[in-house]
Parts: sequence; C-alpha cells; structure tokens
Amino acid sequence: MKTTFIATGDAFITRRFPEGGYEGFEEVRDIISKHDVKFSNLEMTFHHQEGYPAAVSGGTWAMADPRTLDDMKSFGFNIYNTANNHSGDYSQGGILATIKYLNEKDMIFSGTGKDLANASKPCYLETKSARVALISAASSFDIASMAGGQTADMIGRPGLNPLRFKTTYYVDSDHYEMVKELAKVTKINAEKEFSIRNGYSNPFEEGTMPFGSSTFILDKENRIVSDPNETDMKRIEDEIREAKKQADIVLVSLHAHETDTEDTTVPAQFIEKFAKRCIDAGASAMIGHGPHELRGIEIYHGGLILYSLGNFLFETETVELQPYDAYVNKKMPLDTKVGAYMDNRSKNGTVGYGVLENIWRSVMAAWTMEDGVITQVQLYPISLDMHASRPHKGVPHVVHSDEVLNYLAELSEPFGTKIRIEGNVGYIDLK
Repeated sequence: MKTTFIATGDAFITRRFPEGGYEGFEEVRDIISKHDVKFSNLEMTFHHQEGYPAAVSGGTWAMADPRTLDDMKSFGFNIYNTANNHSGDYSQGGILATIKYLNEKDMIFSGTGKDLANASKPCYLETKSARVALISAASSFDIASMAGGQTADMIGRPGLNPLRFKTTYYVDSDHYEMVKELAKVTKINAEKEFSIRNGYSNPFEEGTMPFGSSTFILDKENRIVSDPNETDMKRIEDEIREAKKQADIVLVSLHAHETDTEDTTVPAQFIEKFAKRCIDAGASAMIGHGPHELRGIEIYHGGLILYSLGNFLFETETVELQPYDAYVNKKMPLDTKVGAYMDNRSKNGTVGYGVLENIWRSVMAAWTMEDGVITQVQLYPISLDMHASRPHKGVPHVVHSDEVLNYLAELSEPFGTKIRIEGNVGYIDLK
C-alpha cells in the first residue's frame, strides 16, 4: 500500500484569511491537499484569554482567535503538533483552552495534555491506506510549561511533552583554570561549596568544575557535547514502540531551537541523537521545527530526519494583544498599543526576524511510503513575502525558483543527503 505525507514548519498565525483565501493560497492548498497525511506545527495558543499570561513567553505572548484554526484547516492539514516554546504563554489555562478548541473543531494533535501521560501519548490519524501515529515533544520551553505526571494521591499538571537535555563543556587546562578562577571571583558555586563543607553534598569530581547550571570538564581539547535527558528519551521511545503496535506508521515531531555552535542552521548534538534513537525505536520520520529557519535533511536507516522545516506561516507582528510583562520588559507605558510595541521591539523594522532572509523562505516536505518503506522525498519551496507590509507578509506562497532548494541542498550535504532538483521541486530518491 502507498501512503503520502506532507509536513510544514512553524505556523504562527494571528490573522483570519480573507474570504476564499489570500492571493496564492490555492496553489499552496492544492499541494498540501493531494497528500494523505498533512502535518503542521501550531506555534500558537488559541483561546479568548481563558489563560493568565505567564511571567515569561516564548518570545511573543502567542494567542489567536480560535477561528484561525479554521484557516489552518482550510489548507487541508489533518494532524498537528502543539508542543513548542509558546505552548505555555498563557499558563495552564491557555493550554487547556487550546486543547478544548482543537477538540471542538475535531483536530487531531499531540504534544500537550492535561498531564504528562496525555501530553506524551500519540494521536492517531486514520487514512485509507494506513493508520498513522504522531508523538510530539519540545526541547525549547520554559520549565513552567512542562507537563507533570499524576500520582495515586494527586492530579498531574497540564503542559507539554518535554525533551530536556544536558550540555557539557570540555575545556583544555588553560581554559579550565580560567573557569576555576572565575568561579572563585564570582562565588557562583558558594552555595554548593557550603553544602559540601557541611557534609550534605559530595565534593566535586576531580577534573569537574560546576559553574552555576553549567559543567566544565578538564580535557585535552575544547568541545561541547549535548545529550537528551534519559528519562524523557525513554518515555518517548516507549511511546514510539507502543504506537508501532497500534499503527502502521509512526511519526515524531520535535520543536527545538538549540544548536551547539554559532551557526543556527546546525542542530544541537542532542537533537541528532534524539532523532536517530526515535528512528531506531520504530519511527519512520522525525519532523523538526523551531529555529524559524531551515536545517538540513538526513536519511538514517531508511528513516527521514527533517532537522527543521523553518516557517510555514509567520505573523508574529500582528498579534492582537500583549500582556503587562511585555511592556514592562521593554520599559514602555502600559497604554502602549501592540503596533507601537512591535515597532519598538524591531527598532522600526531594522533588527530581529524581519530582516533575516532565511526566516521568510522554507519548504514543504513531502514523502511517499510504499509497504512501510520511504521511497522518495519531494520538497516544495515557499516564500512568506519578507518585503510585504506588516498586514500582508507571513503567509506562504509557492516559489517557482531553485534558490531555496539549492540552499537546502547545501545544508543537507554534511548529512550525506543529495537533493535532485527538477522543475522547481527537490527530490531525494531512496529507492
């Protein structure tokens, strides 16, 4: 049996579409709709202020009219991720309200739930050729938005399915001495050292120097190593194995901004390790998003790893409301309107995402599976109209050019992936 898939990146939607769709909508919709499984990341909460604004946000406090969910559905999408750095922008109330509106509109999603078990579990999509499971998680989030487990005595906490991680810094002897000296001068480890002196904690291991929440280890060379949290990794692997028993095909979605380098197009090591362990556990594809720009594509043991699909819909400047904290953080009067706030934050469009070209171009990634095996990947380039005015930019249009595909081919080359380009469409042939 043959099953077709298409996946898009971050959908930060804040405006209703005009009746019949915006100019260029039909071409995007027609590409998406011809597939069986149609995925997008909902990087937004959807409610009417049912949740309190959290003390911190994912960058912008993200809330949209629940009717914008109808606009997302109009593209043809039928399965969604809800775990990302904006999930908790309006605290637990916003999470639960978003879930309520998604359920009312019969939208299939995973990644958030009333407790950790529900946030971690897969959702299932029934297609004519296959039953498809989706498990969603996020590594980029404020700890307050992490779902909590239920016990025999107490209910769990609403939130997202977390993938925590640990970063370790290995440094040579010269830099290790610098860390020790800086720790001594700043007294950043004073509380830990007090606990050690009083016998409550074990001494630091030889060649290991904590520095606040970071750990530096004496080594022959300077390098950074990041690893997924084993508790979270095992929980997600267990869900994949269970979903594999209940579905024909398992997909995993990860919202991750992190990098171990200065190059934001390079995924952190823990993301690569996570993706490959998901494939080894039984997933057919890992769909990445989060950094708002493209990252490379890898084929691993026949599985598809999309490290980031960038943006699909990016209307961050036209959110309707921002809370007290947003204005206080920018030292702006509390009667400031959102438009003026956005002008201030972007210094009138001269800094931030608005001037970064890679934020405004991406691809829709499609693939075909036959008898459980991926045979080909298809890549459709899109633009979000970087230079359009604020009320109009941010919606996807199909691009009839190879520029984005050539760029993605460069990003994918370090993973050994070759992209063949024909007729303004990219192809990865697996068989």
